[in-house]
Amino acid sequence: MNIYKPYRRLEKTLIEAEAVAILQKMASTPKYYPKWPLDPTRVAEFLGLDTEIIDLPWEGEGAIAAMIWPVEHKILINENSNKLSKGFQESSIAHEIGHWILHVDHQQVEIYQEKQNLGLEIPPPPLHRLYRDKEQNSIERQAQYFAGCLLMPRYILEEKCQGRDLTIWPHLYAMRDELGVTISNLVNRLQDLGWIHIPKNSKQIYPGNTDSSVKLKS
Repeated sequence: MNIYKPYRRLEKTLIEAEAVAILQKMASTPKYYPKWPLDPTRVAEFLGLDTEIIDLPWEGEGAIAAMIWPVEHKILINENSNKLSKGFQESSIAHEIGHWILHVDHQQVEIYQEKQNLGLEIPPPPLHRLYRDKEQNSIERQAQYFAGCLLMPRYILEEKCQGRDLTIWPHLYAMRDELGVTISNLVNRLQDLGWIHIPKNSKQIYPGNTDSSVKLKS
């Protein structure tokens, strides 16, 4: 029995749709109506996931920022992550929510829980230990893209872009603060949308696709 879905390639449009669907469901529930900067712990709670801050061990190349234990419906957060750059912990939690939505088989989780309650199964390994290296890298990218879509949905970015020039760094830093994310996450999201372009090893920002639905300056 495996509570994780088999590896599959996912289109970005599908990942974004999954994130937007959660926000829409939250918007229909007054208690969880999403506000920005978005608190991902409220998203986790809405989805029935607990969050717990603990001292996570070092593995491989460094400390684990967060991990998900699907059977326990729990996201574990490294207590040291809130000492890093603003928005890092939020991104880490949203990333784990991405794993829960995209990579966990919820039906199998229920079966696992029933067997665990009877003492018939041991807890499965956390997601980051499951796949082969190439597949692992891919699902991590999927979860991170989900996190960006959740914390920075297109319609909120359109709102925050009004009156700003996305080719000017101070304007991007102002948006970063309003969205509660890291500057790298914001830049990556804007480039994914094609709204800006920053050449590799450069700090110069250029306008993105001319057919973008959002003007770079208004």
